[in-house]
Amino acid sequence: MKSNKSSNFITKYLSSISKYLATIMPALLWMVIFFVIPLLFIVVVSFSTRGDVGNIVYKFTLQNYIKLLNPLYINIFFKSILIALYTTVLCLLIGYPFAFIIANSNKKFKPLLLLLIILPFWTNSLVRTYAMIVLLRTEGIINTLLLHFHIINVPLNLMYNNFAVMIGMLYMMFPFMVLPLYTSIEKLDKRILDAASDLGAGPISRFLKITLPLTKGGIVSGSILVFIPTLGLFFVTDLMGGSKVILMSNLIKNQFLTARDWPFGSAISVILILIMISVILFSSRVPGAKGTKEVL
Repeated sequence: MKSNKSSNFITKYLSSISKYLATIMPALLWMVIFFVIPLLFIVVVSFSTRGDVGNIVYKFTLQNYIKLLNPLYINIFFKSILIALYTTVLCLLIGYPFAFIIANSNKKFKPLLLLLIILPFWTNSLVRTYAMIVLLRTEGIINTLLLHFHIINVPLNLMYNNFAVMIGMLYMMFPFMVLPLYTSIEKLDKRILDAASDLGAGPISRFLKITLPLTKGGIVSGSILVFIPTLGLFFVTDLMGGSKVILMSNLIKNQFLTARDWPFGSAISVILILIMISVILFSSRVPGAKGTKEVL
């Protein structure tokens, strides 16, 4: 009798496992083929050697990582992280009030305001970058208007510098900050704010002690969605920074397409991936980042 029960239990258990595997198998195969295998290939190549004609010689070496200790590459790494941080902070400072206004606006206007945020996604990011170039270049719209109204006498140098790269990054990544913030603010229980107001808390106090802590999850999510992609947007730096601004993303692209040094480019890619993983792990440890329940 006991053996029959145990066999039935094992049969049901195996059946449930097979159903579960059948459910996740498509996603698992997708991840293995398009994520795990390419990532392993990059790691293997990063420990290989560049051949005389740009081919990959699978001979183990640490020279690619030792090469990264050059002060020139260290400076590029720190500059890339700083620009990503500046972009994230600017997106947060501009995006939070924007998301707050949308979340607290009239229900009739919310769809339209959200559409204005989502609308840039309907256009290719490369086309939008060229649109920014039209605005910022020496003969662009901004300089033309400023000269026409005699606000300036000489065109401003708005292109091919760190400022242009920051503007381009901000323009590209702004929606990725606003949408998580909007979702977090929208879910905020307004009764808590009303209770705080009844107890004598002012607008600034309510924002700092209630709204900001309860929307920390949106802040962290938006910051990750901005910071990590910013490290890899090489085309913005290429088009708006020119040859004067080199970041990690441009360095990787140049190693693969121009210098044909795939092992060194792979080593830089591995370091960049480790930085991204570190940021994600650090953000997961931020109190309140997983939702408002922890704050409450």
